Formats: sequence, C-alpha cells, structure tokens
Amino acid sequence: MAKNAIVLGAGIVGVSTAIHLQRRGRQVTLIDRKDPGNETSFGNAGLIQREGVAPYGFPQQLGLLLRYALNNRIDAHYHLRTLPSQIAFLARYWWNSNARRHAIITRAYAPLIENSIVEHKDLIEASQAEGLIRKDGWIKIFRTEAKRDGAFAEAALWQNEFGVEYDSLTPADIARMEPHMTGDFAGGIHWRDPWSVLDPHALTSAYRRYFESLGGRFVTGDAASLGPFGSGWKIMTAEGPLEAEDTVMALGPWAAVATRRLGYSFPLGVKRGYHMHYAAEGNAVLHNWTLDAERGYLLAPMNRGIRLTTGAEFATLDAPKTPVQLDRAEAVARTIFPLGGRLDPEPWMGARPCTPDMMPVIGKAPRHQGLWFAFGHAHHGLTLGPVTGRVLAELITGETPFIDIAACSPQRFNP
Repeated sequence: MAKNAIVLGAGIVGVSTAIHLQRRGRQVTLIDRKDPGNETSFGNAGLIQREGVAPYGFPQQLGLLLRYALNNRIDAHYHLRTLPSQIAFLARYWWNSNARRHAIITRAYAPLIENSIVEHKDLIEASQAEGLIRKDGWIKIFRTEAKRDGAFAEAALWQNEFGVEYDSLTPADIARMEPHMTGDFAGGIHWRDPWSVLDPHALTSAYRRYFESLGGRFVTGDAASLGPFGSGWKIMTAEGPLEAEDTVMALGPWAAVATRRLGYSFPLGVKRGYHMHYAAEGNAVLHNWTLDAERGYLLAPMNRGIRLTTGAEFATLDAPKTPVQLDRAEAVARTIFPLGGRLDPEPWMGARPCTPDMMPVIGKAPRHQGLWFAFGHAHHGLTLGPVTGRVLAELITGETPFIDIAACSPQRFNP
C-alpha cells in the first residue's frame, strides 16, 4: 500500500513537490486555502532565470543606501512604521551580501539555478504546457555606460564560471530588437538561456492537472490545523481529517508562522511586489521581457497584456497595499514604450519569502519525523519550483539527491 503524503501550499514549489512525490509512488494530497497558483506564484515576472546564478544581494555602497533611505525609488520601498521590526533581518541580509560572503553563497546557489531549465522542461512537456513557454531569453537595458560596463564584466564572469550565455547589446541592437521602444540607452544584455512564461498562473494550473492525472488530489484546508498524530501527521480539510506519514510545508511567506507553531524559528522576511497589465497603443509591440535596470521595473509581453512588475517593498505580510512603486514605474515606462490603458481593476500584490542568507530552506525538519520544509525562494520561486520538488522528493523517498543542497538545510537556523 502506498504511503500517504501531504503537501501544504499549492504554489509552484508545492505543486512541483507533489508531482515528484506522486511519481515516486506516494499517494499525495495537495492542500491550500485557495486554488493552486493564486498567491505569490500568480504575480511573478514569468522568467525561468537560468542566468540568475547569484541571488539578489542587499546594496553595500553607502551612497546608494542613502538614496534608498529617501524612499522615493521604484526598485525598493519601505514602510517606515514597520522598519524597526525588520532591522534584525535586514542587518543579517546586508552582512551576507558583502562581496566575500555573497561569492560563497553564489557558488552554493548556482547548482539550483543551473538545473532550472531542464527540470521545468520535464514538467512542461509532461503537462503539455509548451504553448505557454518562450525560449528566446530576455534583455536588460542600461542608461549609463558605467552600469553597462559593470554588467558586461559581471556577465563575462558568470559565463566563465557558470556557463551562462549572453550577448552584449549596442543601442542599435536594442532598437532592432525593440523598434517601438525609445530612449537614450547606453546598451544592454541579452540573456540567451532563460525561458519565459506567457501566463505563470496557467503554468501552475497545468502542473496541477498533470499531478491529478498521476492520481494525486487537491483539497482545501488550513495549515494551522496540522499537528503530529501517532507516527505521522493529521490535518483538517474541507473533506474531513487527513492523515499522512510525511508532510511538506511549502507555504511561501506564511511558512514562518506555520513552522513557529511547531517550535521552529526561521528569520523569514518578505519582499512584496506589484504588477499591472497594460494594452499597447496603436500597433506597438513589445517583443522581449525587458528590464529597465537602472530604474528597477520590468515589462513582460504576456497573454493578458504587457505586465509591468515592480521591485521590492519591505513591509509586513498583512499590511495594506501601497502600490506607489507601480505608479512611479508606470510613469517612467511610458517614456520608453507606448503603454495604453490599465487592464486590471486594481494592482496585484504578492510577497516573496526571503531568508537573510538568500538560500531557500529545503530539507527535513530537525526535530520532527516526517516533516519537511520547502520555502524561502525569494525572487526565484518560479525558477526553482521543479528543482526543489525533485530534490526534496528524492530526500523523502530515500534516494540520493541529484544535487547537493547542504547549504539549504533547515538546521542552519534551527540546530
């Protein structure tokens, strides 16, 4: 008889984990309070970032930190009232982002990223979701020569060490690739390896349907009702109580609260983000996912329209929406591309779960049998969902993990 398993959280990480456990002979129930893919996985930039070998660090330069303190930027915003409660997290994040520490973290992080495309490819083909995918990379544009040259040097290092492929772009190249975009750009980078997703929610939904075709099932339930029961776990769902030998917590930004009930303490911060979809004016077409690097917003040509995504907002998880970054970004974006009207009734907001050392939490709970963690993927939740799902399923079922995830161990925060 197949062992039962519960996966709490039906974002891209949870759905991917459920698939890999079901493939390995477990009878899996995926549980969430909402339908799969309706929280953080709904609103990302839609990039499977094979080039993202270095996690996003905290700025180190004093001058830049002072500019952020003015709180008037697109790429970062903070709630002054909640800043005191976040100081400890931000201080640890800043320390881990120094050049020496960040280089060490990048070498541990890169194997996750390096396998992102091949692991997504597996699930994309299995779920027949090829129509949602583009395989032509994305571009980053620069307004100043100094930023351009620094990015070129970094890209060359990443190519040499991690095999990331790119093209250096001249202003003429940008004009050729994006004929409806205007601006005094100094150049850019075309990352060739990443794939892009025309509808991230639809991709998670396709993975969910594939999971169900394997015999898995989805039910609604509340993670707060989870507790030890005999040698396993028990949770209340809309269909009644459910028991399982193994439980995976893939709860994204809500993981800190859920794990605290069981005696764990994870320094999980959140970076909130916003998006809005727009029509294009006239016959204008945006061909590429495009990051305006020195302003800190991204334009993505998705099925719904052109999605504009913002940087990071440092606030509590449940604070009211404050989409000031979106308004700032829209004003700048309209100067380089003919955006039309807004297509959504209100801005979407989500929260990226982040650890201060920029590594996700993947592995066995230190003090409980049959409890497993998979959260804290920050900006790369979509990118790393299938990688996380596979390696965690291998751990749970006693296989040798296909990559070393020692740096992701929950024990680094909970000995």
